[in-house]
Amino acid sequence: MRIAFVSSEVFPYAKVGGLGDVSGALPKALQQLGHSVKVFLPKYSAINFNDVPLEYVETAGEMPIRVNGNVFNTRLFKSHLTGSNAEVYFIDCPYYYHRTGEGGKPVIYTNHADEDERFIHFTKAVIESLQRLQWKPDVINVNDWPTALLPLLIKDNYSWDKFYHDVATVISVHNIGYQGRFPRETMSKAEIRKDLFFRNSPIEVWGSFCFLKTGLIYADAINTVSPTYAMEITTSEYGEGLEGALHYRINDFYGILNGVDYSVWNPETDRLIPFNYSVDDLSGKYKNKKYLFEQLGQPADPDVPLIGVISRLVSQKGFDLIAGGINRLMAYNARWIVLGSGEQRYEDLFRYLAHTFPHKFIFLNAKDEAAAHLIEAAADIFLMPSKYEPCGLNQIYSLKYGTVPVVRKTGGLADTVYDWDESRHADTYLGDGFSFYDYTAEALISSVERALRCYLQKDVWNRIIKNGMVKDYSWERSAKQYVEMYKHAIAKRRGE
Repeated sequence: MRIAFVSSEVFPYAKVGGLGDVSGALPKALQQLGHSVKVFLPKYSAINFNDVPLEYVETAGEMPIRVNGNVFNTRLFKSHLTGSNAEVYFIDCPYYYHRTGEGGKPVIYTNHADEDERFIHFTKAVIESLQRLQWKPDVINVNDWPTALLPLLIKDNYSWDKFYHDVATVISVHNIGYQGRFPRETMSKAEIRKDLFFRNSPIEVWGSFCFLKTGLIYADAINTVSPTYAMEITTSEYGEGLEGALHYRINDFYGILNGVDYSVWNPETDRLIPFNYSVDDLSGKYKNKKYLFEQLGQPADPDVPLIGVISRLVSQKGFDLIAGGINRLMAYNARWIVLGSGEQRYEDLFRYLAHTFPHKFIFLNAKDEAAAHLIEAAADIFLMPSKYEPCGLNQIYSLKYGTVPVVRKTGGLADTVYDWDESRHADTYLGDGFSFYDYTAEALISSVERALRCYLQKDVWNRIIKNGMVKDYSWERSAKQYVEMYKHAIAKRRGE
């Protein structure tokens, strides 16, 4: 099968969240199953190309891509996806992809007035790149709102080209809360027919032109990144206004749990941590904990549990629960380390805690891949109290690193973390973490307390750690489910 994988983020080149991790790992897993995969993403100035051998694709030449009435000469470069034979193609248009944010730092996404144009350009450039490469995919897998117009464009704007007549499309929804809603005028920028826009039309949501809804309606199949999240977003509580569209497409809708790239996230081989370790020998984990505190200039105490948080600091992640339980949480005999950046109110909260409890609370206000690996390896507990979580990857990384997750039972967190106490009541003793249902500070505090009590029982704690470390969430199983979804989409597109 030939698969074109189109994403605004691909690890290790450009990553903001879980989308980047998935886009860097799933194509490799599909390639390993014997399929031919080409990956497409913008050539952002934020990407460090020092160690990426790039080749200009002469056969594509200068592609004139028209957006909002203007033509942008666009070039195509290729390389190989790190750790794979899959080819990765970079769409080069400095006008749209060389952007900076605060302090002049290169960024992937912006708040600029032409954010819609940037991804209209990317989507059109992918379509024309495939034409010029004369590489006809069986299926094109687009991801989230930035690429969600592609299914409509090849079925309407490019319907004249027989090249695309039987090419199927799939859209993967990594977070339904980000929808790419723009004014109606954006349609003309993308050269989309005006008669498609009306109340409750396939492209309209609450008076706006919605990229994501367009993809949900026009793609041949849809998936999201965990079975529980797939059920949740068909409800008004979690659907963010798109639950009706999902119900309409329910026969083409799949919930496929994200996998993990264990060539990157594995404490036995991780090159970003100073001491490797395994389920059979945890001594390296405790050395990493000591090393982390030494690097931070603080004394290490192996008997005091370290609670880690690695996250975008946004309301989705449940930080208001931490804020609501601060006094009781800070009273526990535990230390904390938070790595992340985001909304000002949460950055201010964690700065306040670091200032008020300097020997108990550490805040690293950054996005740092190496620090994320070290915290996963050094922490005893990983806290992830999300209000909603499509899949989540850090809790899966934590299981492999022997860092016991404490999570809210929602989305992919419910699908991957098995509560220790629930497992004991079922006489299975297979629990690998702690979870809670109610979105309250009290429920969070109760789960943290349960974890801390078990931490003091070393035989119990080691059992929980090992239960998590032997779990296998590698991509092979998930990739096979993607292939079955692709087959469904292809059959639907070809009327079979």
